[in-house]
Amino acid sequence: MNAFTLPVLGFAAWSGTGKTTLLKQLLPRLKQRGLRVGCIKHAHHTFDVDIPGKDSYELRHAGATQMLIASDQRWALMTEEPRSEAPALSELLQRLDTAQLDMVLVEGFKAEHYPKIELYRAVVGKPMRFQDDPAIVAIATDDPASVPVEVQLPVLDINDISAIEAFVCHFCQTYGGQG
Repeated sequence: MNAFTLPVLGFAAWSGTGKTTLLKQLLPRLKQRGLRVGCIKHAHHTFDVDIPGKDSYELRHAGATQMLIASDQRWALMTEEPRSEAPALSELLQRLDTAQLDMVLVEGFKAEHYPKIELYRAVVGKPMRFQDDPAIVAIATDDPASVPVEVQLPVLDINDISAIEAFVCHFCQTYGGQG
């Protein structure tokens, strides 16, 4: 991923921790700052963005390897490419139009090595990951007492969207292009 020119920062956590909820709160704030943010989300299961019965869905399922649908509001490209594993984050980053972006936020890809904030809620019942992942740059939690005292990382309140916004902006200014 070192060849990627934009700042890349992920939000990694176990399912049910609130990654999407946090990003839905954070993205409008970053947009209000004038930042153009791209997002990449890892999906664990078969997914579809088309709606059965719509032309794009029907054409893709009829055999189109790539299906691009466009309007005056947006366009989307669906690519059928069955593989034994999901594509690596570095491959997906190369597919983004970097001329249209200032930063990329990633949801998931927790096992890959790239800068990320670990989201942690003790109630989810899963272990923290920072001990095994040197790419974690901060921890956001609803219970700071659950974070071991010896942690050298910034600890953020997962419910303080302003603090997370400030951290993301500072990170992207400081570490831009080192994704």
